[in-house]
Amino acid sequence: MSIDATDRRIIAATEAGLPLVAAPYAEIARRLDLSESEVIDRLSAMQARGVVRRIAIAPNHYALGLAANGMTVWDVDDAVASGLGARVGALDFVTHCYLRPRARPDWPYNLFAMAHGRDRAEVEEKRAVIRELLGPACRADDVLYSTRILKKTGLRLARKGGQ
Repeated sequence: MSIDATDRRIIAATEAGLPLVAAPYAEIARRLDLSESEVIDRLSAMQARGVVRRIAIAPNHYALGLAANGMTVWDVDDAVASGLGARVGALDFVTHCYLRPRARPDWPYNLFAMAHGRDRAEVEEKRAVIRELLGPACRADDVLYSTRILKKTGLRLARKGGQ
């Protein structure tokens, strides 16, 4: 997975995030003296090659008034976990949902779904909706609440000279 000098410039121009303008790819293109379509095509090609996993927003939930952030964890029957996980992930209040291996005996959970709310009571209401959706396939569940904001950063390129 190699990148050329132009790909490297695009990554460097976007590593702190896309510009908050109506046409962010056009703005990046203007800064780099490229066409908007070249920036988009190159980012798409880097995604296809696995150089860039995804392009997504990383909102500050606290700034949006969502002070309770709960990672709900579920012990779901493996035979149906994938299908049920897709249904949980499609809920409008779930920001991300994924399957992970269990770490028994201490950690029996294999399905994770992040839910945000103005307070923990709101997250618990959303958790109850997920529990209802999972039905008897769910053997146990819990929720882990965030206590602080973790720094979220995108792709960073190593700089020459350790910079």
